[in-house]
Amino acid sequence: MKLQAQALFDRMASAYRAGDAAGCADCFTDGALLLSPYAPEARGRAAIEALHRDWTSDGGNSKTLTVIEAGCEGNTGWCLVDYSEGDMTGDGKSLGILRREPGGWRISHCCLVADDPPLAEE
Repeated sequence: MKLQAQALFDRMASAYRAGDAAGCADCFTDGALLLSPYAPEARGRAAIEALHRDWTSDGGNSKTLTVIEAGCEGNTGWCLVDYSEGDMTGDGKSLGILRREPGGWRISHCCLVADDPPLAEE
């Protein structure tokens, strides 16, 4: 499962670095939920694409996604991913729930946790 999850996250990182928000969103299920310390909650592929359009707009990003652990039972999987985006955003972990769909695995739930989270606005 770890290799399958890494292939999914490699595809997502490539799309991210290319500024391809639709390609990033295609890694998620239609009704996916993305929680992040960097942006409001995004639910659904269209909202996730809009969020990634904002995140990838500066181009030349050095985003990497490395699967640390992964497992599955049937058509449901999970993975813990280490992410890095360079000095601008930083590093952190992502916990994801994956669903096997026609064509392969996609992310149904994703929660990002920054190693050095931004300060909450008061």
